[in-house]
Amino acid sequence: MSEIIYIEYTFTVQPLKPASDILIAELGEAGFESFVENNEGILAYIQKQDWSPELLDAIEILKNDSFKISFQHKEIEQQNWNATWEENFDPIRIDNQCVVRAPFHEKPDVVFDIVIEPKMSFGTGHHETTHMMLEHILNTDFKQKKVLDMGSGTGVLAILASMKGAVHVDAIDIDHWCYLNAEENITRNNCENIDVYKGDASLLENKTYDIIIANINRNILIADLPLYAKCLSENGQLFLSGFYTEDIPIITAKCESIGLKFQKFSKKNNWVAVKYVF
Repeated sequence: MSEIIYIEYTFTVQPLKPASDILIAELGEAGFESFVENNEGILAYIQKQDWSPELLDAIEILKNDSFKISFQHKEIEQQNWNATWEENFDPIRIDNQCVVRAPFHEKPDVVFDIVIEPKMSFGTGHHETTHMMLEHILNTDFKQKKVLDMGSGTGVLAILASMKGAVHVDAIDIDHWCYLNAEENITRNNCENIDVYKGDASLLENKTYDIIIANINRNILIADLPLYAKCLSENGQLFLSGFYTEDIPIITAKCESIGLKFQKFSKKNNWVAVKYVF
């Protein structure tokens, strides 16, 4: 495989919240794949083949006078990523039951110890959406369930589902680097019942799941919801994140039109994670 070159943007953001969240959402819709948040702003990554100098023209928050956002960019090769995330990746703890950490962090005394080496993939648990989805998984019975993790990134959600007793998990991501990284992390956590696939929702033909987890941006979710509903078993559960509080009505309307009922949601800094059931 030829070396993938990324463009790294360093954004300095004032005030940090909610501007960083809005910026990440808009960059995600523009094609940026991965983000690292820090005390000054964010680092954002996009493959060079998907980048153009005019790409940021569509990022509306950069035109908003309520925020002061400056940025610079450079090329970065994959092998340089480890140094970047090691400088920014601290272990996180969820409900005193689960810790998501890097291989070089000390092993914690918790029920679910997840070791993640994120590289260029999204999903260390630091972002609000991943954190809330981990909380949902912790509070849900996964024993003997068939599970789909759509937009799996590092594979962290699939790994926790497996640890929680899922009989089988499919993890799907459209990005090749995420696909490779998820395979590495799944092996690292000894989760033999997870299969990783590179692709999109078109891979779901003739599949059936008891639980579907999808942490993707709003527009992709809306487009793919009919496929998710088709794949859900009777009394199936659907967990969605990657969007804001104000997006709940449009997501819920789409879900209700295909037979899914809103059950509950959680919220962090205006990001939400929502549960729907058949």
